[in-house]
Amino acid sequence: MTDPLATELQKYLQATRALLLAKLDGLSEYDRRRPLVPSGTNLLGLVKHLVGVEYVYLGTSVGRPPEKQLPWEEDGSVWEGADMWALPSESTAYITDLYKQACAHGDRSIAELPLDTPAEVPHWAEGKRTTTFGALLVRVVDETAHHAGHADIVRELIDGQGGADADMMDEAGWTEFYTKIQHAAESFRV
Repeated sequence: MTDPLATELQKYLQATRALLLAKLDGLSEYDRRRPLVPSGTNLLGLVKHLVGVEYVYLGTSVGRPPEKQLPWEEDGSVWEGADMWALPSESTAYITDLYKQACAHGDRSIAELPLDTPAEVPHWAEGKRTTTFGALLVRVVDETAHHAGHADIVRELIDGQGGADADMMDEAGWTEFYTKIQHAAESFRV
């Protein structure tokens, strides 16, 4: 029988995964890939990064590695930020398919493993690698939500399509709201 807490965490994780992927909808390959902030954050890179997060924390760390090592892990370029952007040879379909496979792999782990299953994260510091599957599941829920928030902002920078509250107001309402916030901030400008 599946743990009710695991079921609840999985529900939130699945919803956030879907929100993240939806941020790619209707955009060109260029817009999916282009960095819009100084850190280089881009939509397709966020998805690519989460492929590894899913596989490492919900797979490898509990003795369930993916069938095939990810190319950017195999060549070591992951530690140079290669998981945060897509190469020209890596299509959106390729990255999103990898993500869906990683998510399915993670979902199988959630269905089959108790939350107290011992886990060991290979890239954590020596002596601090040991944890539990439940702790890693919470971490994946958190990291996915964190990056979905990044995706909301990047998508808004691309075409104005914001997060879940985007339809709360029309364009005039958002302009008025923005102006109100900017006016409040101006009172602190030095």
